[in-house]
Amino acid sequence: MNLEISIERLDAFFNPSSVAVVGATKRVNKAGHVIFKNFVENKRRGVFRGELYPVNPHEDYILGFQCYPKLTKVPDEIELVVIVVPAEIVPEIMEDAVAKKVKATVIVSSGFGEVGNHELERKVAEIAKNAGIRILGPNCLGVYDSNTGVDMLFLPETKVLMTGEEVVATPRPMKGNMAIVTQSGAFGVATLDYMAGRQMGVSKFVSFGNKCDVNEAEMLHYLLHDDETKVIMLYVEDIKNGRDFIEKASQVTKKKPIIAIKAGRTEAGARAAASHTGAIAGSDRIYNAAFEQTGILRARDMEEFFDAAKALAMQPPAAGRNVAIITDAGGPGIMAADECELRGLVVKRFSEKTLQKFEKLKKDGKLPKFATNLNPVDVTGSATSEMFEYAAEIVFQDSEIHGVLILGLHHTPALQEDYIDRVVRVAEKYDKPVVACDIGETEMALHTRYRFDKLGVPAYSSPEDAARAMSILAKYGLYLQKKGCFKDYIDAFLKEKRR
Repeated sequence: MNLEISIERLDAFFNPSSVAVVGATKRVNKAGHVIFKNFVENKRRGVFRGELYPVNPHEDYILGFQCYPKLTKVPDEIELVVIVVPAEIVPEIMEDAVAKKVKATVIVSSGFGEVGNHELERKVAEIAKNAGIRILGPNCLGVYDSNTGVDMLFLPETKVLMTGEEVVATPRPMKGNMAIVTQSGAFGVATLDYMAGRQMGVSKFVSFGNKCDVNEAEMLHYLLHDDETKVIMLYVEDIKNGRDFIEKASQVTKKKPIIAIKAGRTEAGARAAASHTGAIAGSDRIYNAAFEQTGILRARDMEEFFDAAKALAMQPPAAGRNVAIITDAGGPGIMAADECELRGLVVKRFSEKTLQKFEKLKKDGKLPKFATNLNPVDVTGSATSEMFEYAAEIVFQDSEIHGVLILGLHHTPALQEDYIDRVVRVAEKYDKPVVACDIGETEMALHTRYRFDKLGVPAYSSPEDAARAMSILAKYGLYLQKKGCFKDYIDAFLKEKRR
């Protein structure tokens, strides 16, 4: 199958002209109702523009839409079918999909390979393959697309507490440029919840489940050509076609970063993965080698997963490992330096030329005489917005520095909120990455980090998180340099950022 046909077939999952939900129902606590309702609400808001067809032999109308007893009774063409019926009925539905000449199906239903029912799964996959129909699943959540209004998440956005209060239970994130590709639906939903809460934007969400047809390699290749996606977040338990995955991922990482969590690293984790999606986890060393070879950036835990994705989405990769730290708090500056060094970054003494610039600032009274400036730069508790601006200008000018960490604790009395704008204005003149940190969970700390984020500088709540984010930017930058595409990536990144 050539590239154009492959992309067109997969595009049916995200931007279908028509959708049939088999298993749609009026029963509000059923997955079929929630999924169909998602489409209906997005259509009424003008976000989803395709045609909708509920399919259920026991209903006449659902949410104002005429219901059909079978797919074959729908009078119009159908591009995408979402299947939410018991597993044993799915082959019959697939035969109807063949008769309707649909392009793609999403099988939300469970009860296949993950519970040992491999023959049923093979049968469904064979029916689809013979007809050229693409399948996501079975045993999956399907797709959420923030741009087209496709929403197959059967988890309702709101729930009513026992007190009668309605609360957001499964929030959908705002539009953004990060795509989530996950073998685990539950992990994916948790990711959406986290990103919605942190106001991190999502372009597309894809849940694979058992992967009887479409897998990570194909989806990565599709996302390579998706203009809405700049960063890919990947959760995997196993990879079935390693050679194809390595080939496709190697193409993607030259243009878009992939940050991955590989679950099932231990014997206990591998056993859990086998019962979860039928995954055969394989040797963790093999996955490490594959990720290293393809340029995939591996996160060790969820916190690093989110922090790295945020940094990659907001900032360009670093051209090297040398970083500068500017802080108004000595202790956190030391902690950041420690974590940087432990992560392979270099917090070296500044060049004599840079040190002389700092000494001149002290002489002119623009920095405290007792400020330290060897690296980290500690402007002390006397910090003002101007001091951070002066220090930032100097370290960004230093050609030996590849990235900058800003640790501006808001607690110091003379530091005003405008220091954020001043630092960002300086950083925007250069193509070096910058990350920020403000420690605390009070309103002011949250506001400071939020403001940095809104201005395109990823901000974190601990020095270690900021250092880890910078280490990812350096690792990706070094990979791009090794592949000879660093300059092309930087040019494309900055062009997109300035649009």
